[in-house]
Amino acid sequence: MPAPARTPRDVWIKEGLRALGVGGPDAVRIESLAQALGVTKGGFYWHFADRGALLTEMLDTWERVVSEDVITRVEAGGGEARVRLKRLFGIALAIDDMVGIEMAIRDWGRRDLEVAARLKRLDNRRMDYMRSLFGELTSDEDDVEVRCLLAFSLFIGSHLITAEHGSRRRGEVIGLAINRLLA
Repeated sequence: MPAPARTPRDVWIKEGLRALGVGGPDAVRIESLAQALGVTKGGFYWHFADRGALLTEMLDTWERVVSEDVITRVEAGGGEARVRLKRLFGIALAIDDMVGIEMAIRDWGRRDLEVAARLKRLDNRRMDYMRSLFGELTSDEDDVEVRCLLAFSLFIGSHLITAEHGSRRRGEVIGLAINRLLA
């Protein structure tokens, strides 16, 4: 009889991120993850020393996916700064499954100094990348900084705002805001 297949490490991480996005860090429990995956929790220990190791790898994965992987995709498509910014904003709007995770991590960072430090590093990386792109559109450093902050605020804050936009859909208004930022 062949040995049972182990649940791959990345599957545990993905399920951990899903649980984090739904219920915050307290929802990331080995037993709950194993149950959701339909496996025993013993398989977890083939890949991770403990829950803390999983949380660290989840944060590493999330950080890579929402920063370096996005930047790589934007740069791979080439084009001038406006084209790359449009691609960046399109990718940011398309990764809906990351929004809940992002919000959970931001909330977690309010209570955990290590997570807060990670967020600061990630936010600085995102802002630096946008500065490089907006800097190709204008040499006015104040304008670059304002556009970066507005763009970042748009993508983080728009998920927290429940206001209606009259006859316009939210996506339509976000599109108008992006066009204004790129003008």
